[in-house]
Amino acid sequence: MKRHSQSKQTSAVRCAVYTRKSTEEGLEQEFNSLDAQRESGEAFVASQRHEGWQCLSEHYDDGGFTGGNMDRPALKRLLGDIEAGKIDCVVVYKVDRLSRSLLDFARMMETFEKHGVSFVSVTQQFNTATSMGRLILNVLLSFAQFEREMISERVRDKIAATRRKGKWSGGMPLLGYNVHETKLVVEEVEAQRVRQIFEMYLEYQALLPVVTELNRRGWTTKHWTTKKGIHRGGRLFTKNSLYALLTNVTYIGQIRYKDEVHRGEHQPIVPDELFRKAQALLQRNGHTGGRAVRNKHGALLRGLLRCGPCGCAMSHTYTAKGNRRYRYYVCGTAQQRGWSECPSPSVPAGEIERFVVEQIKGIGRDPAVVAETVRQVRQQTEAGIKRLEQERSALQRQLRDDHARLQAAAAMTDDVERVSHLANMQECVRVAERRLTEIDNELIALRGELVEETEVSKALAEFDQMWETLAPRERARVLELLVERVEYDGQRGNVSLTFHPCGVKSLTHELTNRQEDAA
Repeated sequence: MKRHSQSKQTSAVRCAVYTRKSTEEGLEQEFNSLDAQRESGEAFVASQRHEGWQCLSEHYDDGGFTGGNMDRPALKRLLGDIEAGKIDCVVVYKVDRLSRSLLDFARMMETFEKHGVSFVSVTQQFNTATSMGRLILNVLLSFAQFEREMISERVRDKIAATRRKGKWSGGMPLLGYNVHETKLVVEEVEAQRVRQIFEMYLEYQALLPVVTELNRRGWTTKHWTTKKGIHRGGRLFTKNSLYALLTNVTYIGQIRYKDEVHRGEHQPIVPDELFRKAQALLQRNGHTGGRAVRNKHGALLRGLLRCGPCGCAMSHTYTAKGNRRYRYYVCGTAQQRGWSECPSPSVPAGEIERFVVEQIKGIGRDPAVVAETVRQVRQQTEAGIKRLEQERSALQRQLRDDHARLQAAAAMTDDVERVSHLANMQECVRVAERRLTEIDNELIALRGELVEETEVSKALAEFDQMWETLAPRERARVLELLVERVEYDGQRGNVSLTFHPCGVKSLTHELTNRQEDAA
């Protein structure tokens, strides 16, 4: 009997070696971790040559990418090639090189199975082509995810402990500070700008006008360069970025961790009182605007009136009986906890609004009050002049440093780096010189705004007449312009007014402009 031998032909198995490293540390070396992983994968594929395994020349290397998600360029290329039918087997050094997330790994395994692709780990000796291999894989991946979560918890605990000690724990640098040896160090020019931004918000009373002014001046968010040489920040302000700046407790020497606030090691750059006033105004206006756009009932003291005994805001409300409407201001404590919890739970709206208006009208009738008003207005204007002069001095120092950096950049030997640095420094110089011109113009205008007693007396004397001609919403805007806070103590029968520092000056200009328009 004659035997015929048949040679079994083994079909080729196209193998892709995937490598990954979480950090970029050591990747600059001639033979790094990615090279070691690939060498092990290629050796394993070579050992399976008798099964028809062939290693693809394409490299799938993710250096500096976490295994906790799938946002990796080489991994995306690998999955794309699998879907295109170019790969039969994926080889990794260890299973956690492909993923540390059970959910992500399950998605990838679904893709592998859909396209008939097997998965092999070199050091853990399993193959997903067998049921035992899939079981071992799931066990190993569970431990990989557990390890990643433990590392994340340790990092979070370290950040929490660091911040509770008041230390800077990293993250994006802040406008007004530089980071030196993991500590926040004040940058004087930027710090001066931060203080002006807070003062500007108190002056304009809303976010959007401040954003417009900041962008007009060319002021931007914090600009910095990463260790990799990548430029970050330096963008024009938006309402969101301005709100984030105005609510950042770092500026008053504190450090925030979640809902906790701790005293920081760094030097504050915004006075506590200035920060407190900004927070009160933000709370009153809300994130996106002022109260005027929402004051549909024309309540003059909405957002201004507070309960003296409780310290809570008093909100405007009304009741209707038949065709008549009765307006009130009600204490927040009384609304939330019951009227018995507050000694002055409510006050008739018309009554207290008339009292406040009469107090304002009284300013122009008393020479002593007018003199004190003029003194405060001039003091405020002189403070503004001083701030601008300080900013001008700081900008002049910055320009001297920038010109020195320009000369250093011009001496660079690398053409690409020289052109990049020269462009950046020239832009910095251009913005600083433009701002210096603006400061000079603002100083001229401010010095021309130093009001005299006769000017204030004349303008305020016309307040009664002007008030009667205003529509309800215009009256609310004028009060908001002038008054910062009204406190009502029904138990003692007291009402106290706190004026904005620039309020009388703004009101004087408003009245003067109306008189000029009428003329």
